[in-house]
Amino acid sequence: MATEGKLIAQNKKARHDYTIEETYEAGMVLTGTEIKSLRGGRGNLKDSFARVSNGEVWLHNMHISPYEQGNRYNHDPVRTRKLLMHRKEIDKLIGLTREKGYTLVPLKVYIKGGFAKILLGLGKGKKKYDKREDLKKKDAKREIQRAFKDRQLGR
Repeated sequence: MATEGKLIAQNKKARHDYTIEETYEAGMVLTGTEIKSLRGGRGNLKDSFARVSNGEVWLHNMHISPYEQGNRYNHDPVRTRKLLMHRKEIDKLIGLTREKGYTLVPLKVYIKGGFAKILLGLGKGKKKYDKREDLKKKDAKREIQRAFKDRQLGR
């Protein structure tokens, strides 16, 4: 899925640590100071994860910095936040995360149509040798691109 709105935070390490097989877009239940802080680009997805419990999807450990003008109405920066998804999607995720060893990894947070959205990836953890293999492929691809560039410039 392509994000149409303003990108706020991206979890770059997620694609390194997990093989992402499917992505889901979910809305986020936020307080007023949280959305104001997010619109200012003050969110962080590092070490965050999503979990399905009691038929609802919850986002854990996402850090949203307190809003400067929020004074006593400010929020807890790493509180657990509810995610909004369709019932069929949640039921599918319940089955997959319980049985096959998949996990829900937050990939991106963005503003779309005035609402804060999160892109969740259904991923399976990579082993150390998978990560090394991916790095080798990436380096080989980079070398090929460099060779083509040098050839085009006539070096």
